[in-house]
Amino acid sequence: FLIEMTHILTDYILKENDRASKVLDFHHPHQLREMMDHCLDIDENPRDLEQILSDCKETLKYCVKTGHPRFFNQLSTGLDIIGVTGEWLTAVSNTNMFTYEVAPVFTLMEEVILRRMRDLIGWQDGDGIMAPGGAISNFYGVLLARQKYLPQARLNGMFGCGEPVIFTSKQSHYSIKRAAILLGIGANNVIYVDCDHRGKMMVKDLEEKIASSKRNGKLPILVNCMAGTTVLGVYDPLEEIADVCKRNSIWLHVDGAWGGSVLLSRDHRHLLNGVERADSMTWNPHKMMGVPLQCSVILTKHKKLLAEANQSNADYLFQKDKNYDVTYDTGDKTIQCGRHNDIFKLWLMWRAKGDQGFEEQISKNFELAQYTLEKVQNRDGFHVILDKLEAPNVCFWYLPLKWRQQSPSDINAKELNKIAPQIKAQMMESGTMLVQYQPLGDLPNFFRVAISNPVITTRDIDFMIDEIDCIGRDL
Repeated sequence: FLIEMTHILTDYILKENDRASKVLDFHHPHQLREMMDHCLDIDENPRDLEQILSDCKETLKYCVKTGHPRFFNQLSTGLDIIGVTGEWLTAVSNTNMFTYEVAPVFTLMEEVILRRMRDLIGWQDGDGIMAPGGAISNFYGVLLARQKYLPQARLNGMFGCGEPVIFTSKQSHYSIKRAAILLGIGANNVIYVDCDHRGKMMVKDLEEKIASSKRNGKLPILVNCMAGTTVLGVYDPLEEIADVCKRNSIWLHVDGAWGGSVLLSRDHRHLLNGVERADSMTWNPHKMMGVPLQCSVILTKHKKLLAEANQSNADYLFQKDKNYDVTYDTGDKTIQCGRHNDIFKLWLMWRAKGDQGFEEQISKNFELAQYTLEKVQNRDGFHVILDKLEAPNVCFWYLPLKWRQQSPSDINAKELNKIAPQIKAQMMESGTMLVQYQPLGDLPNFFRVAISNPVITTRDIDFMIDEIDCIGRDL
């Protein structure tokens, strides 16, 4: 059974890298439910292994091929073979990460990798933990700030804690707001800072809003600084924001879920100049580094704060009289109990590639993004949002033939807003590729192409641009 399953998965991997294959075989939910009716439901009857193999084939048939070189839909793309191998070993070992006694090798690997990442940030000491996604890593950032400034909240709740507020740009990830909700700070105490025309946080507005909140008796505890925004891929002015945080004694968290990986690139790490001044940082290797999902890290320069914020001293797990150094038991500094082993695939890929391999991969992402930008700028009907890249994100409007003599600013926004969804719908129906679109503030829907898959070539970029033009020119 396992050998046959290995053949099925290997065949699927080959199809993922075959440009002649579809990126997806799309069907609407009610259609797919009907098509899979013979195998989707669960009942009291067991099925034999032959049926299980058939079910696996059926599942893969309708999966979106996120490793396909023409899948541009998310920030996490690609299918690294070393990473996949790491996931297989992880599944076979079936290890929980809460104590050294059950995960000795993986615990040491996590320590090694987290120390390496802190070194790249520029911290001589500190702590960190792997988390189930960037949203949870950002949650930890807000939790650590609360623990630093409102330690009584851990035992007494938020009653009597005044009115803490946190600051983040209008183009930041929604997980900051969600963290405020879950931690009792409240969505209304997330203060959004204006951005300039490129999407960067405006430091003057930040300073004014911090001052205003203090005058109103509120307690500023955190500023969230974006290192590669989700849509436009821009970096907030980190050094200036760090100065503001230092003057006001506010925790500085850097959301580097997308753009933190530039620390591995000598050509691009300048985008994070000053990051060593931050108190905490989110970093998702499953994005720009191409590690299989999920692989996210929260890092902090404050060594004991994770444990202080989370420890519950469950004596059935975290006994103090074990026969080894119990500081290697990481489970009591997380918000979880059971924790999936996300470290091995990252460690294995880092062993295989080294810093050098990741640097080359990230540099290629940027080179292809620059190629995409230049192709779009020189193609009739395409209008870029930003003409200069910071992360490998390229954002643009597409204009059908009937609007070619106009600029996007002269076109009815409601009409322009319909174009990208119509093109995306036909794209999905044909299965040729997948590209994300979204609005942003007052801007109507536009396409975002993010490059993170190392198998993408200029040929795939050319195909994507031609396909959008072919689908949309007569709309």
